[in-house]
Amino acid sequence: MMTSLSPSATTARVPAAATPTLAGGGDGGLRKAAEAFEAVILRQLMASMRQAKLGDDIFGSSATDNFREMADARTADSIASLRQFGIASMVEAQFRARVAGSGGGSVQ
Repeated sequence: MMTSLSPSATTARVPAAATPTLAGGGDGGLRKAAEAFEAVILRQLMASMRQAKLGDDIFGSSATDNFREMADARTADSIASLRQFGIASMVEAQFRARVAGSGGGSVQ
C-alpha cells in the first residue's frame, strides 16, 4: 500500500532564526553565495569534460593536471560572475522567495 504526501508535508520549513538577514536590504551575500554555487557546478562540468578526452596526453604530468584544474576553477569563477548560465539567478530567486514567505526577513 502506497501513501502519498501532500506537497506541504514534503516541503522543508526553514526556521526564521536560521535565516540570515541582509544589512540594509542589499543582496551582496546571497548574490555571492549563488555565484559560488554556480561556480562549483561549472567546475564539476569542466572536470567531467576533461575526463572524457579521447586519447592520452603526450605531455601529461601531475603538474600539468594541477595547473589545468586551477585554470578550470578560475574560468568557472569568471563564468559564474557573468551569470550567463542562470543557475545563480535561479538559486538567488528561490532563496529570496523562501525568505519572503517565512517572515519578510532578507538573506545575506
